[in-house]
Amino acid sequence: MFKPVQFPEITYDAADPTGGNFGNLPDWNLDDLYPSMDGPEITNDLAELEKNCTTFAADYQGELDGLTADGLLNCIERYEDIQNVAGRIMSFAGLLYYQNTMDADRGKFMADMQAKITDFTTPLVFFSLEINRIDDDVMNALLNTNAKIARYKPIMDNLRKMKPHQLSDEMEQFLHDQSVVGAAAWNRLFDETMAALTFDVNGETLNLEATLNLLSDTDRAKRETGTRALMKVFGENVALFSRITNTLAKEKEIEDRWRKMPTPQFGRHLSNQVEPEVVEALRNAVVAAYPKLSHRYYALKAKWMGLETMEVWDRNAPLDGEDSADIQWEDAKKTVMDAYADFSPKMAEIAAPFFTDGWIDAGVKDGKAPGAFAHPTVTNVHPYVMLNYMGKQRDVMTLAHELGHGVHQVLAADQGELLASTPLTLAETASVFGEMLTFRKLLDNATDPAQRKRLLAGKVEDMINTVVRQIAFYDFECKLHAARADGELTPDQINEIWMSIQAESLGPVFNFVEGYETFWTYIPHFIHSPFYVYAYAFGDGLVNALYAVYEESGDDFQDKYFDMLSAGGSKHHSELLAPFGLDASDPKFWDKGLSLISSMIDELEAMEG
Repeated sequence: MFKPVQFPEITYDAADPTGGNFGNLPDWNLDDLYPSMDGPEITNDLAELEKNCTTFAADYQGELDGLTADGLLNCIERYEDIQNVAGRIMSFAGLLYYQNTMDADRGKFMADMQAKITDFTTPLVFFSLEINRIDDDVMNALLNTNAKIARYKPIMDNLRKMKPHQLSDEMEQFLHDQSVVGAAAWNRLFDETMAALTFDVNGETLNLEATLNLLSDTDRAKRETGTRALMKVFGENVALFSRITNTLAKEKEIEDRWRKMPTPQFGRHLSNQVEPEVVEALRNAVVAAYPKLSHRYYALKAKWMGLETMEVWDRNAPLDGEDSADIQWEDAKKTVMDAYADFSPKMAEIAAPFFTDGWIDAGVKDGKAPGAFAHPTVTNVHPYVMLNYMGKQRDVMTLAHELGHGVHQVLAADQGELLASTPLTLAETASVFGEMLTFRKLLDNATDPAQRKRLLAGKVEDMINTVVRQIAFYDFECKLHAARADGELTPDQINEIWMSIQAESLGPVFNFVEGYETFWTYIPHFIHSPFYVYAYAFGDGLVNALYAVYEESGDDFQDKYFDMLSAGGSKHHSELLAPFGLDASDPKFWDKGLSLISSMIDELEAMEG
């Protein structure tokens, strides 16, 4: 049941390496976790953790099926305390590492902590195995004894769903021990390789984040130069990334086979607490909507740009007249916080410490991991948000997105360590809702039709990236893992799978220049969290439906919304959505969300008339 800490969304002061000037960007203050890597605080916690794991196993191994309700409650609470300390240590190590993945001391510290915690927690492997051996009637009777133990029923129910896929005690312990030199090691190799890549752009050496930023530059020549620089370096490293991808896919196939998982995706669906048919309905609805969404929008964008055929470097091109000036950090903060406060002062109040107490690391720095995430750490500390702020409109939306995660994580923390974590499908709800609030505020304040057009087009592009692009990523993974089951894949074979999906999802208006076939290499989700990506589309569709309810509801919506976020992982998605009259198992549910995107494209087309 114990899982290593994961950072699932791996998407300067005044001056950064790209020449931007965004004001004073905040850095993390990690003292709330630990003040240093070698201080007495973390040393004492490590010693206490090792002792507690050993005594827990001595007290409970072989005894779970004979516990009373009070005994089981005490066992679960002790287990939860162990999870908290282990999570605190790994959160600190992980956040330090992602601040600078090229720092050898930080890399060693994270690897050492992961190894120690893997060793310490090996005696805990019995816990989930023995829980699953308890007779169903006995377990239900125990969990229905009183409210204190009944609150853990969702955790026990989800754990027992793994019962058909459980291996022997010895095999489970082996997989636990082996993880540190398995997927975790390959993940680290990927992260460090990506962080170390440099790109020559007209004689200037840029890192990945800065080079990707060129793809949304107003200058088409710069976009092309940035794209070709990416193609060159990705092509030079494609053999290594193919090796990482092949190895991780094969490792997953072996474990899935031993666990009798029916499909490569099934384990993700289990952990997300979502039925496979719900995900399939989402996937099918999005793919069927490609022509009226991405194909239609990009054809319209090509018309705006005066192009018959778009190149891949035109996909994220800003519209003519779009303000290319850098957005100052304080302005970005005000935009998001005002949008949050308009929805509810409580939301802004929860978000405020992120800006004042060192809970955000925003600047682009050498060695820093690309992308953005919000990491909840542990429930008795607080979340931390990582950004790579480049002063663009999309960075403002990224701030709104990650801050939404942060608010969600703060609210869910009262559930405790075992119940606070939200399945990935629902984990994206608060983040995408935060984006929607920010977008709607900007749209309401638009002063002229041209500004409204830019905002609408920007939102449509964001939603296409969140829905169409992520489902295309999901299809890529499905095809890749299916093909890998028949044998090792060459780089050319992986490239071919990537291109078949890209052409289908983006549409006929695009010309895919030679070199673009390697762009799968830099997507971290494929490495860190296989099949994670559909959660973004799930969250976007859910939020579109949720926002429609908000616009039609009275003053009680905010209370119901905060209740949903505060539930964390204590309720199934059907229970959480029921107060809003929503049902994600209804195939028509997804069409409602997709219709919102289509209606925005309708409005953009009408502006042409």
